[in-house]
Amino acid sequence: MLDSFDRAILRIVQRDNKMPQRKIAEAVNLSAAAVQRRIAAMEAAGIIERNVTIVDPAAVPLAITAIVEVHLRDERSTTVDPAKALFRAAPEVQQCYYVTGGTSFVLVIIAPDMRAYEALTRRLFATNDFVDRYRTLIALDRVKTDTALVIP
Repeated sequence: MLDSFDRAILRIVQRDNKMPQRKIAEAVNLSAAAVQRRIAAMEAAGIIERNVTIVDPAAVPLAITAIVEVHLRDERSTTVDPAKALFRAAPEVQQCYYVTGGTSFVLVIIAPDMRAYEALTRRLFATNDFVDRYRTLIALDRVKTDTALVIP
């Protein structure tokens, strides 16, 4: 169970996980050693899943952000499970959600250009019997992307 100190620490490290622990300690009124122990405990418990660097796609350059609705031929586990595995294994798939409401999955895909995106759609959708159809929305602008959760 997270207490108010853990929640305060999480709010800070979600925004800047390279902030020195002594500064985090000052912000939450704990010792640096206590902050270090709490962060290590949250990592061990899987509350903090990873520490990553967020890269601007335009800087590398990855020009295409596609939001894709995927409709499977059916929702049986023998269809859904391989689809989950395929989408999970594709590095271009940044996010994947198994959803309700007539669509099976919603994916966020990043690609360098339309040619690469087309090749990816052939690999992920067109050559897989479990995919009935898909619909692509190309993002015109990254208005907001964030990874931080609102921690009560």
